[in-house]
Amino acid sequence: MSTPAALPRTEAEAVAEQERLRPLVDRLGPGPDPAAGGTVAGVDVAYDDAHDLVAAAAVVLDAATLAVVDRATAVGRVAFPYVPGLLAFRELPAVLDALDRLTVRPGLVVCDGYGVAHPRRLGLASHLGLLTGIPSFGVAKTPFTFTCEPPGPRRGDHSPLLDGGEEVGRALRTREGVKPVYVSVGHGVSLDRACAHTLRLTPRYRLPETTRRADSLCRRALAAALRDGS
Repeated sequence: MSTPAALPRTEAEAVAEQERLRPLVDRLGPGPDPAAGGTVAGVDVAYDDAHDLVAAAAVVLDAATLAVVDRATAVGRVAFPYVPGLLAFRELPAVLDALDRLTVRPGLVVCDGYGVAHPRRLGLASHLGLLTGIPSFGVAKTPFTFTCEPPGPRRGDHSPLLDGGEEVGRALRTREGVKPVYVSVGHGVSLDRACAHTLRLTPRYRLPETTRRADSLCRRALAAALRDGS
């Protein structure tokens, strides 16, 4: 895994890059078998816009036990302005740096965000999967601009996340009586398996353990960078 030499610097270049990559996304996978064990990584980022800093974390878990087996962080300057639909270009450099610093190559990556549930079908999870070659999917807290019916009340109930008539993801209930999460294919893993992995990663809480661990770690990395005056 390596950071691209030059990511787009303008909105037009970024949109053009998403359009170029979109046909390359593999929505069918199948990706790793959720029952087969292996490793799964969560990635997340935290920002301090006042200091123009972004911190990324990658946390690798044993897929069977959810124990942490590796972790890494990276802190850098924000490389792209805030533009809805182009957030991946703000996050990719730091996320790729964090993944490069791991000593264990994960078999799957879970992003705190979207994959094909994106206006151009190329959210962070899809873009990251294409760049790294690691199967990936996204688990988001909100449905972005898409529509869905509420899933049933039980854990595992789901409903399609729709853009017009196209299913771009699923609203998935990970805990009874708690709001659903929104799962979308990134690259190299099917939606069925992405949902199955999400349920295995949520034994106690609404959000996957991958996201919870990465969120905590990137926030600590950002706080440390600010203390050190980075």
